[in-house]
Amino acid sequence: MSIAGIPESHRDLIDGPFNAALTTVMPNGHPQTTPVWCNREGDTILINTMRNFRKCKNMRQNPKVTLLIYDPVNPLRNVEIRGRVVDMTEDGATDHLDALTSLYMDRPGAKFFGDSVPAAFEAVHQPVKVTIQPIRVRTEG
Repeated sequence: MSIAGIPESHRDLIDGPFNAALTTVMPNGHPQTTPVWCNREGDTILINTMRNFRKCKNMRQNPKVTLLIYDPVNPLRNVEIRGRVVDMTEDGATDHLDALTSLYMDRPGAKFFGDSVPAAFEAVHQPVKVTIQPIRVRTEG
């Protein structure tokens, strides 16, 4: 399996704040697509989910995923990343989610629980930081 790099020309789409469409595989084999926030460390993609969410369960059962991120001003400029989940951890997940919240809300210091969703959600949901290794990268525009 070769590891595909992300071209410099499209890294801004991953560095945000552009919403990504994450597709996972349901237990019955059907795809499930949900919007997510993302960023990257080198050529790996980081997303965040919650432990009890369907997409989290899907990625634990089948690590194959696809992310599609496009420029809302020019949707024909996009990047599709087919990859494999290589790590899912609760360690540092809240800090990562807060960093994504600051980026996507354009508010330094913003917190996910309290600024993006009601603070009471923190008692119910446990963030999970997900690392995706690209296998195939396709760009347009």
